[in-house]
Amino acid sequence: MNDCLAERNTIPQRVWRKPWVAVSALLGIATYSHAAHAQYVGHISSFVMDANSGAVLAQSDPDLQRYPASLTKLMTLYLTFGALRSGQVSMDTQVPVSIHAATMAPSKLGLVPGTRFSVQQAILGLVTKSANDAACALGELIGGGDEVRFANMMTQQARALGMANTTFRNASGLPDPEQVTTARDLATLTQHLIRDYPEYYHFFSTPMFAFHGRLVPNHNPMLKIYAGADGLKTGYTDLAGRNLITSAQRSNVRLIGVVLGSSSNVQRTHVMTALLDKGFSDEGVAPVAPLVPVVMARARSRSFSRHGYFFATSSRMLANQPMEVAEAPTGPRRYAPVSRLHRHVATSANVHMVSAHHIIGRKHAARRHG
Repeated sequence: MNDCLAERNTIPQRVWRKPWVAVSALLGIATYSHAAHAQYVGHISSFVMDANSGAVLAQSDPDLQRYPASLTKLMTLYLTFGALRSGQVSMDTQVPVSIHAATMAPSKLGLVPGTRFSVQQAILGLVTKSANDAACALGELIGGGDEVRFANMMTQQARALGMANTTFRNASGLPDPEQVTTARDLATLTQHLIRDYPEYYHFFSTPMFAFHGRLVPNHNPMLKIYAGADGLKTGYTDLAGRNLITSAQRSNVRLIGVVLGSSSNVQRTHVMTALLDKGFSDEGVAPVAPLVPVVMARARSRSFSRHGYFFATSSRMLANQPMEVAEAPTGPRRYAPVSRLHRHVATSANVHMVSAHHIIGRKHAARRHG
């Protein structure tokens, strides 16, 4: 499936051709064209580490600066988890939606200026839909009403974690020539997310959630196809390529894998799978039989995907998988209907656990009734 549509936005190529860019380059000033050139889309940077010991198991150009795209949201979430831990905000804290946040490019939840939604809904929107409007609104909340201030907080936190080659300029990962990172730095951030905030890590395995009566699926394919994978995030822009961070645990070994700059979703998934398989093998973990294959099929209903595709998996595989569902009280409806699932979900921001076999049954009923 395609990653977030929002992340496809790129800086127009004509920017690189402006005269002042060439002058700045001659003066040795960092320019947009230099930042873009450093990306090498199609040239993969990768990094695999043992999350517990920190041992590096594999790496390829791990310190080459790349655009993070929506992997940026991992730092947005790191600071959010810190605010939750400190009591600055709670899961029920209402996040105001500014005009600036509402006008973020897709992928988005379709938030309306002047409305509010909960911190918990924002978190779910980031880990599933990779919603740029939710990320911006959340950044404004924690940054005291200013996304720029929040981005500076993100960069300061990156330095504190040892991410020396990372700079953030926004909360979402939408294109900015100065927003760069590396595979090594992102692995460091992921390790800290897992270690520092274990009570919130479960959000990254959320397969879907309900928002305004609509079902919002998780974009991360590894959750569906790789045994032991339980998070974290995908990312994509034209300049960044296809990015992916995955953490998987088998036996007592947890690995963190980072793949940046893939030229296609298929390549990205295959590279990550191969890297993790080799990492577990190097750690002495016996091979695990693959999950039931995920089949990309043409959807018969727009209920499943705006692009006409959905992930078909074995209902037996999902039957006992818990599902976090948070229902928003107000707002536009822009996602696949949850059918009658809303009868089982309160109209508050609280998360409720719903069995996946119930979703599957309702999904098939929706298909039969058009």
